[in-house]
Amino acid sequence: MVPEVGQGRDNEVANTKKAMLELGRRLSESDAETLVMISPHGTVFSDGIGINAEKELSGNLGQFNAPGVRFALANDLALVQKIQNKARLQNITVAGIDSTLARRYGVTTGLDHGIMAPLYFLRQAGVHIPLVHVSMGLLPFYQLYSFGVALREAAGELNKHVAVLASSDLSHRLTLDAPNGYHPAGKEFDHRLVKLVRVGDVEGICGLDPELAEQAGECGLRSIIMMLGALDGVEITSEVLSYEGPFGVGYLVASLVPGARDEQRRLQDKIRRLVLDRAGQKRTAESYPVQLARRVLENYYHGGRDEFKPQEVPEEFAGRRAGVFVSLKKHGRLRGCIGTIAPTKNNIAEEIAENAVSAAIRDPRFYPVKPEELPELDISVDILGEPEPVHGLDELDPHKYGVIVSAGGRRGLLLPDLEGIDTVDEQVAIARQKAGISPGEKVRLERFEVVRYH
Repeated sequence: MVPEVGQGRDNEVANTKKAMLELGRRLSESDAETLVMISPHGTVFSDGIGINAEKELSGNLGQFNAPGVRFALANDLALVQKIQNKARLQNITVAGIDSTLARRYGVTTGLDHGIMAPLYFLRQAGVHIPLVHVSMGLLPFYQLYSFGVALREAAGELNKHVAVLASSDLSHRLTLDAPNGYHPAGKEFDHRLVKLVRVGDVEGICGLDPELAEQAGECGLRSIIMMLGALDGVEITSEVLSYEGPFGVGYLVASLVPGARDEQRRLQDKIRRLVLDRAGQKRTAESYPVQLARRVLENYYHGGRDEFKPQEVPEEFAGRRAGVFVSLKKHGRLRGCIGTIAPTKNNIAEEIAENAVSAAIRDPRFYPVKPEELPELDISVDILGEPEPVHGLDELDPHKYGVIVSAGGRRGLLLPDLEGIDTVDEQVAIARQKAGISPGEKVRLERFEVVRYH
């Protein structure tokens, strides 16, 4: 939508540009003294929230071939410090990212495009106030909401009028040529969110299913929930200024204006219960393989052992052997996944038990799961069918079959029906990569079906 980037294609999102300028006009006419912007494209932590601690905030759109679009503005460090203090009282870790910390972790303190793009239009509309640059966190929704409460309390203690902008795209899966491919959940998610924002339904937004959000390939829900926490306990006048998605990505611009205090809208505790109750409801509907994996993990973290009593294990899991993958997700994000292509244990139940622990503590992509995370984990178990050789890519289907790619002693496997993998070429390429097989090497292909349990 930034003309220097869009090079004419920005006209395809003319409604969004117009709405952004209107939002900027309203902001410039308000009494806001500081602008807090929350972006999903900065330094994102799984267990906390990043906040830019540099004295001056600057950035440009050079990575999008528009280096001339650049801004430098003051950071409101007093507000940054106060937010950190208030968040700590909410048991939320907020990491102040300065140049020293950035060098240590290989990240940047520059303003990311989630800040730069809306700032382009806000500046055009005459908004010239200090900025606080916040990166969304991958925390539970109720903790993200609590961060917003901490933000509001910080502004209140400083007696400062603060505007909060949640910067984000919605679904990236609205059309066949969308960045993440098409999925019907894309339109469903965007439709629901726009409807909820239009009426200012805070509970409805915080109650959106994380699985639906993940299928939609969105990046904005967490930023929005963090913003909503800053409106806790007040009436909200909400207006959707525009919504469109011509590039297969949902663009929403809305204005939420706080009004009078309203004790009925103090929702922090209610949203926490909402999130935890939904997790509890999922537990009661879990299949036997998932119940088994969860029980094994709970016993493991509490120092016990899981003894298999044959009479308690259904015959289909006790009487045969198969490869098994156990996947752990936390708030819609992968937290660990380990499995076996071929069986290594006496039966499927033992295979599940072994791989559940491995997924929690041995997946090299993630830190080991902590005991306190267990209640927040969603678990799925894939039981693999027998692999069968295939003679060409036309015999594969990434939604129906998993694939095994072999060359010499190297072997890579990819499960079927994975989010964001819609073509055979993508599936095989990722399996090659996992096995360390170069694109030009000759390989042997096998396919297999799975039964997935939730």
